Amino acid sequence: MADRLIYLPLGGAGEIGMNAYVYGYGSPGRERLILVDLGVSFGDMDSSPGIDLIMPDLTWLEQNRDRLEAIFITHGHEDHLGAVGHLYGRLNVPIYARQFTGALVRLKLEEQGHPASAVNITGARPEVTQVGPFTVQFVPVSHSIPESAALIIDTPAGRVLHTGDFKLDGTPVVGDAFDPILWHDIAAEGRGIKVLACDSTNIFSTHPGRSEAVLANPILEWVMAQKNLVVATTFASNIARLKTLSDAAIAGGRKVCLLGRAMRKMVAVGLETGVLTDFPDTIGPEEAASLPRSQVMLLATGSQGERRAASAQLSRGRYLGLALKEGDSFLFSSKTIPGNERSVGRIMNALSELGVDVFDADDGLYHVSGHANRPDIEALHELLKPEIVIPMHGEHLHLREHVMLARGKGIAAEIATNGTMLDLTGDAPRIVDQVETGRLYLDGTVLIGAMDGVVRDRIRMALNGHALVSVIVDEDDNVLPDAWVELMGLPGRTRGGNDLGSHIEGELAEFLEGADSRVVRDDAKMDEAIRKITRQVAMEEIGKKPEVTVIISRLMGE
Repeated sequence: MADRLIYLPLGGAGEIGMNAYVYGYGSPGRERLILVDLGVSFGDMDSSPGIDLIMPDLTWLEQNRDRLEAIFITHGHEDHLGAVGHLYGRLNVPIYARQFTGALVRLKLEEQGHPASAVNITGARPEVTQVGPFTVQFVPVSHSIPESAALIIDTPAGRVLHTGDFKLDGTPVVGDAFDPILWHDIAAEGRGIKVLACDSTNIFSTHPGRSEAVLANPILEWVMAQKNLVVATTFASNIARLKTLSDAAIAGGRKVCLLGRAMRKMVAVGLETGVLTDFPDTIGPEEAASLPRSQVMLLATGSQGERRAASAQLSRGRYLGLALKEGDSFLFSSKTIPGNERSVGRIMNALSELGVDVFDADDGLYHVSGHANRPDIEALHELLKPEIVIPMHGEHLHLREHVMLARGKGIAAEIATNGTMLDLTGDAPRIVDQVETGRLYLDGTVLIGAMDGVVRDRIRMALNGHALVSVIVDEDDNVLPDAWVELMGLPGRTRGGNDLGSHIEGELAEFLEGADSRVVRDDAKMDEAIRKITRQVAMEEIGKKPEVTVIISRLMGE
């Protein structure tokens, strides 16, 4: 059979976050493969209580690991590299990244005990990396983190341009500016662009994107207008924003204190790799606490409402000896990611209760997006004139809208959500396979599968409570009539005001006294009967069917 070019998203297509995209070239089923990005998304209390990180299930890729040539990381955001440390041991292939991104990847690997030497630092275009049938170039793009890159992936079937996350920003403050001449050159080379795999995040934003540089004056004016302690939060990785905020603080006669490990790490890596220059000197929390409040700005992690981040800690009263007071000012210089509204709202309300004046970015004065808006995406389509557009990095609504946009301009396009394999070899993309995909959860320090039942059971207990029932069977297979019931997460009283646990124990005692000997000898039957009675009684008395754990203790004769 003829060789083919394939595209297979394992994460990031049909959702925001957890990006992982496979490209392959070769005979069907034997293609050589590369993986672009390996990111995470974050758990929430509604759908994944207690879960720290969510990452793509790489089972298909693990099964085809002998065909995998390399991993390419486009930039340093967690949703593009956050899973590398946790999953690298399952793939064990070379990783390629630009310098700043590579430094972050090395830290991820070292944290999980993998060799940092797996990372190969690669320069921007025209430097090329040859792996198997692929020739790859990193193309600088502007985004909300330095040294972001699109990828040119040249194959025998044609050129793929994978945008990664991007915007058209000629003055990004920190990092690479959008270079239209460079992109015109790319569009004009060789046979042109066969496939454009394109960021779809802001496809519904109809106004042209704004530059990071436009925030400098509004932020400076805001800082100058505040009389007491000033706190600002933004994405820790948005080094350009941190610089803008810090420069405003210095201009306003304030010293800057960074709060949060992620923020300190990002600034340190930026300075070490040279992408961040002339960043103001910072002070520690102790010095910040000793200075007059009008002379300090705190830059805090936690713009998305993370419970353990610095912003949340400050909203609860005190963090590292620093406490907010009435008349202080707190700026959210960030957009709230869909799904995080409640968490962010809780922090804002807690700050308000402390008397802190809260400012957000809803009016556009204090935040700009790192993603291209619809007119910018259209401009890229027009500039590159691809034969095929594959939308990525978006929920299904975003992907579908992007497909309709491309088709409306006469460009072949197809929706490919996670697990959908496309053949890109012909004039139009074809769906050729559906790969089973899923999620892995980082629960504390352990990776668990979505089908393991841990999260499902946790949700059930959260919704319904839990009852532990203990019974004893003697050496003659006589069951003791007294059962012990312990309840968690359930009301202690019935509708009639009786003790719920005692009421369940009474109903179980009645059953146990008359239990058939064949049931008593069979743990499975005993478990089923006790579970059923416990749930029925709870349902009748409090309207809940709790999760039930049954412990049957059998006494052994001498």
